[in-house]
Amino acid sequence: MSKFSTDKVMPRYFAIAVVLTLIGFAIIGKAMYIMTIKKDYWTQVASRLKRDSVSVKPNRGNILSCDGQLMASSIPEYKLFIDFQAGATDSVGNHKRDSLWQENIDTICHELNQIFPSRSAEEFKTHLLEGKKKVMKNGTVGARHWAIWPRRVDYNTFCEVRKLPIFCERPGVGGFHWEEFNARRKPFTTLARRTIGDLFGEIDSAKNGLELAFDKELRGTNGLMHRRKVLQKYLDIPVLNPVDGCDIITTIDVGMQDLAERAVIEELKEINGEMGVAILMEVKTGDVKAIVNMTRGGDGEYYEMVNNAISYRCEPGSVFKVASFLVALDDGVVDTSFVIHTGSGVMEMHGRPMKDHNWRRGGYQDINVARALEVSSNIGVSYVIDKYYGSNPKKYVEGLYRVGIHEDLKLPLMGYHTPSIRMPDTKTTDRSKYWSKTTLPWMSIGYETQIAPINTIAFYNAIANDGKMMQPRFVKQLVKDGQVIKEYEPVVLKEQIAKPKAIKTMQTILEHVVSQGLGKKAGSKSFKVAGKTGTAQVADQYGGYHSGTTRYWLSFAGYFPADNPRYSCIVCLKKSGLPASGGGMSGVVFHHIAEGVMAQNLKLSVEDARDTTSRFIPDVKNGNIMAADYVLGHLGVKTNVNWDGSYANGNPVWGTAVPQAKNVQLTQISTQRNIIPDLTGMGARDAVYLLESRGVKAIIKGRGKVKSQSIYSGTSIKQGMACELYME
Repeated sequence: MSKFSTDKVMPRYFAIAVVLTLIGFAIIGKAMYIMTIKKDYWTQVASRLKRDSVSVKPNRGNILSCDGQLMASSIPEYKLFIDFQAGATDSVGNHKRDSLWQENIDTICHELNQIFPSRSAEEFKTHLLEGKKKVMKNGTVGARHWAIWPRRVDYNTFCEVRKLPIFCERPGVGGFHWEEFNARRKPFTTLARRTIGDLFGEIDSAKNGLELAFDKELRGTNGLMHRRKVLQKYLDIPVLNPVDGCDIITTIDVGMQDLAERAVIEELKEINGEMGVAILMEVKTGDVKAIVNMTRGGDGEYYEMVNNAISYRCEPGSVFKVASFLVALDDGVVDTSFVIHTGSGVMEMHGRPMKDHNWRRGGYQDINVARALEVSSNIGVSYVIDKYYGSNPKKYVEGLYRVGIHEDLKLPLMGYHTPSIRMPDTKTTDRSKYWSKTTLPWMSIGYETQIAPINTIAFYNAIANDGKMMQPRFVKQLVKDGQVIKEYEPVVLKEQIAKPKAIKTMQTILEHVVSQGLGKKAGSKSFKVAGKTGTAQVADQYGGYHSGTTRYWLSFAGYFPADNPRYSCIVCLKKSGLPASGGGMSGVVFHHIAEGVMAQNLKLSVEDARDTTSRFIPDVKNGNIMAADYVLGHLGVKTNVNWDGSYANGNPVWGTAVPQAKNVQLTQISTQRNIIPDLTGMGARDAVYLLESRGVKAIIKGRGKVKSQSIYSGTSIKQGMACELYME
């Protein structure tokens, strides 16, 4: 008979099945309740526990000078926040959180005041309580992302804040959290600031300069990670690693940039100038070695505010005359022997008087084309251009386009404006474009056009480069992990801006402008300089030429050394009122830059400074001749003795030193400790040592070596003696 009793077991199975079914329905009901009524609450909880797509920012690439010096780099900065709802998921949590804040808020605010002294502890307390009581959109109380300090802080400050009570807890408990940014720092501070560029700090976005031009290469690629909360800790799970940005190697030379900036600022202060620009280029490659953009601020100091070197278009003045005459020389309508009758310095040009700057002193009378540029004669240039192109001004403007003064340089920097040199048009109703009979002569001397300094120096650089026009280059390489990933080769914009004969003629004229013309102050005694001065009256802040104070655009453009050009340079200064001289003011800055640059390139050797006909034996004082022998030996100068042992460990050997034709004669003398020694010819150090080691006080008068002594040598030493040493 079976022991299994259906009557007893089945009710039990049924009861278990009912219980399990009820539990199932309860689970389903609870799930439906969570999915509907409590959906928003648990969505918020989940958002705190995980984030599926957390962007990971890469490190922004560095910007370096041509010799590898750091000009811009990224360091971490932090925005600090507090979550007033952290650690308060239930009533107990709320109570605990409020108790912690009530107990620690005064301490926290006091410490914050110590870290940020510009805000008082009471102000911090008011600010934090405001965030703590803030009502959110979902009805909860307490801001989730309340800024502790309105600006970014560096890493050291971040660490100090993180040590404070409550802030030292985990983000999910204490609520302290932060956002990390890549802050840009420039080790050379303002050096070439506008060219290097800046970032919009709050959004990590490039603002201008090379930072903007190469933003894609510098920025890199964002990474991606998932964030999960596991055992009360957040675990970051990398999905896609960030790719750091590339470093860019610029053409800027830090030493040359610093030299050019100081030269421009010194002259601006001297003449009370408003603005100064300087560009230094390497002739063969077009590499921009220095670019200066100084503007006077409200406090009277000078700062790099706008990249005027590439964006400030104005009438260039007399530096433009070189382009006019180059067109004429290239077309063959004149040569340097062509004589121009400038008269007394005033000539009527189609009803308007054209004046030379010396018209009050009687003018230049008869001068040739070369001399017209040397003395920057307005009449000389405008007469030639009007005579040969007056009937066909379009041919002249086409010539300007041909020689490259109108060339679009296609610079990578934002803000660059191409030159504005208009073609003849007598039918237009736009007064700014209308072409009259006086337009051509005034255009030929640098008016009626709008050209930025970078275009002018590119043109002069082409003359120095035998007619080959190079694109100004700012970046040489892109580097990643020490490897060059992209090379920016020099770019030739025009193979030949004019015939070789015309270029050679202009090179000679420009050299004469400096050696015997108005550009003398730009010259150097050490090497030849070629260039051209320029002085132009420009519109003032009211937009006119005669409303308010007259402003002048002073410039000097040229290259050096003239016989083997290595660098071209333009200096432009803007000032109000007279005196105003391109050669006397901008030329001086050019001189300082050229001299400084050439000095940096000198490789000095003592042999180079040595006159082969002279004796190269140093003057040696009497005294410790063992020390003298040691030094002379390292200088390669022979002596008549060789000492045994080490100078550093040996005792002094006293004697005399007499320079000979090819060596130094060292003679040892004996010195007794109880008599005054002969100190004549010794330096102060040895003489004082010999006296005071014998108990005699030494009194030094003068400098140099001992000429005489108040106590004769051979005198017996007595206690309390004092000997005066007369030096020369």
